[in-house]
Amino acid sequence: MSEILNHAVTELNRRLSGKGYQGTAMFVLTGEGSIFVDSGEARVGEGPAEVTLTASPDTFLGIVSGSVNPTSAFMSGKLALDGDMGAAMRLASALG
Repeated sequence: MSEILNHAVTELNRRLSGKGYQGTAMFVLTGEGSIFVDSGEARVGEGPAEVTLTASPDTFLGIVSGSVNPTSAFMSGKLALDGDMGAAMRLASALG
């Protein structure tokens, strides 16, 4: 398992802690692997997700650290979305 994925999972869990995100999402970090979120808990891996978000590791780490706005990343093409836009918006709110 890559150090980037481990760091991303740790940061994502920190950001989601106590936010009550109910849903499933998968983040695909190009060249590194995937992170699956189920009911507000992230882990390395894959699963059936309401929404799949794909980004470079740098963009993803910027999103979970708060230095990159997910909406701006999506609008600029740095973040791709496949699936339920509503689930993506709920996730962005939980990360906010």
